This record gives sequence, structure tokens and C-alpha cells, in this order.
Amino acid sequence: VQLQAFGGGSVQAGGSLRLSCAASGRTISNYDMGWFRQAPGKEREVVATMSVLFRRTYYSDSVKGRFTISRDNAKNMVYLQMNSLKPEDTAVYYCAAKAPASRNYDYWGQGTQVTVSS
Repeated sequence: VQLQAFGGGSVQAGGSLRLSCAASGRTISNYDMGWFRQAPGKEREVVATMSVLFRRTYYSDSVKGRFTISRDNAKNMVYLQMNSLKPEDTAVYYCAAKAPASRNYDYWGQGTQVTVSS
């Protein structure tokens, strides 16, 4: 499955952005989906994930209550709604996919830059 994230940009603290991830090649209905981010000088970290089974969600503590992951299997799209953005949310955001039985995310899209200014 090929993934492409878009929707990043520059926003002031407290603002909102909605990231989108378009999948092609295979249907995402067979994959767990996730959003990750990497800030300059830091390791990549998980932001939010949604399983294909029961659509279970996981959020990192740093974004819980502010970000919402969703998926539209019919459109082969995954979204990340980001509200109450903070400067520390500044990073390159990536969407990723994995088979439910896989431990690691195997498919990655190119990132989209999110910059939050104070």
C-alpha cells in the first residue's frame, strides 16, 4: 500500500489543522493505521493509531484530548484532526500502515510539515 500525507502547514498556538493520508494500491480496510511525528533532533514517535478490528484507538499522552484519528475505508483515507495545537507539536507528521498481525508498521508515506508558532 502506498501512502501520502498532506494537509500540514503553519498555524499559531491554539489553532487547528487536519492532516489527511491518501492510500493507494491496496485497501486500508485490511490494515491498522497510524500517525507518527518526528521533530528536529528527536526520534520519531507515535501520535495516534487506529486498528482495523473494532477501530481501537491509541493516543500518546502528549496529544490525548486534542487530536483525533479517524479513517474512511471506503475512500481509502485516514485523518488526524489536531486541535489546541502547541509549539511542541511542531514536527514532520507521517502516516503509516501495518497488517494486524505485524508488530511493526511496514508502510510509510512521505511526511507533511506542521509548524506551530507561539
